[in-house]
Amino acid sequence: MPDPISLLRSAVPQRWLNPHREGLFAAPTVGETRLGPADMQGAQDRFTRFAPLLEDLFPELANSQGQIESALTPVPRMQQAMGLPPEQGRLWVKSDHSLPVAGSIKARGGFHEVLEWAETLALQHGLLHAGADYRSLALPAARALFAPHQVAVGSTGNLGMAIGVLAAALGFKAVVHMSTDAKEWKKERLRQHGVEVVEHTGDYEQAVAQGREQAAADPLCHFVDDERSLSLFVGYSAAALYLRDQLYAQGVVVDAEHPLLVYIPCGVGGAPSGIAWGLHQLFGEHVFCFFAEPVQSPCFLVQMLAEPGSHPSVYDFGLTNQTQADGLAIPRASLLAAQAMRGVLAGVFTVRDQSLFEHLALLHASEGMRIEPSAAAGFSGPLQLRGHALACAGANHVVWTTGGLLVPEAQYQGFLQQGLLSL
Repeated sequence: MPDPISLLRSAVPQRWLNPHREGLFAAPTVGETRLGPADMQGAQDRFTRFAPLLEDLFPELANSQGQIESALTPVPRMQQAMGLPPEQGRLWVKSDHSLPVAGSIKARGGFHEVLEWAETLALQHGLLHAGADYRSLALPAARALFAPHQVAVGSTGNLGMAIGVLAAALGFKAVVHMSTDAKEWKKERLRQHGVEVVEHTGDYEQAVAQGREQAAADPLCHFVDDERSLSLFVGYSAAALYLRDQLYAQGVVVDAEHPLLVYIPCGVGGAPSGIAWGLHQLFGEHVFCFFAEPVQSPCFLVQMLAEPGSHPSVYDFGLTNQTQADGLAIPRASLLAAQAMRGVLAGVFTVRDQSLFEHLALLHASEGMRIEPSAAAGFSGPLQLRGHALACAGANHVVWTTGGLLVPEAQYQGFLQQGLLSL
């Protein structure tokens, strides 16, 4: 049987199971900072404090009272269409493709970091106190405080959307550094929200590096670093608390006889690792998180296979980093995310772009859900686990659909047609 490196170099879809998984986990650290359950709860508490303000800023959050959250939905018709039999478990979708305002999973971590920065500034300048009504941060005094400050980020699109839209709504100068593979409609939407878009030649990694360098020269700039940010990480981890409550509300048990299998598309790794870490805080050895990556951009698998202390790129293995899953076109994984996942991650599986379009079309036909190609990556996971002991009758397979709400109709129809052609 070919080894993982050979399959990786050949851009052949594969399933890699993590031999270092311990059922336990190492808390992610940056310098001397170590995270724990209190940090996850702290992120959730921050979302709650800001909910009234977010509801005022964004009318689309009225139904959720300012909370950024998505449904957990059983998808039996999709399960049947995929050919996943009931004796291998039950299929669910965690619908982050429908998250309001930003339209993707990035709303979780991205919103959290912007809110934390705004809260820090407001506390430092006496605009907030214990028990304060956070809607005051929409008043002229707060906007005057935020106006000289810039919030910047490097992104292929979805994180930039979350950071840019919220930062601009709060009154910050918002700047998004974008790579050449970012979609034009995402750039235009940002500009419509008053966000400055700085385009860079090269890929995501180069856009982030140049954005980080420019931000370092401005003392009033807060740079959201997708590769290194603990604030992003804990913002994503709060999703685990919501998912736990949603599972319990639907009578889902998580234990040895009922394993929870979660499949999350992976780019640089911050969002999926934050969620996976949070789930392990709650469910321990009974949750199994798998990351999904394109065959030409499997940066997280590359890092998990690397020697300790090294930080390789997909280019080092002769891969192109070219994929229609633009949010997953990342050449090098976050070391923060990789460290957090070393003993936690159940595995990684890689998929061809055509599989993304096929599953996108199947989901639309069977369940009426509209997602973007990168968000379809997780559906290959349950199929690649067929025959494995984890795929038992008591298993619950949760596919995390990470984006799609804001995709323009014409572009979505193109995705759909591409998928239908091969079904």
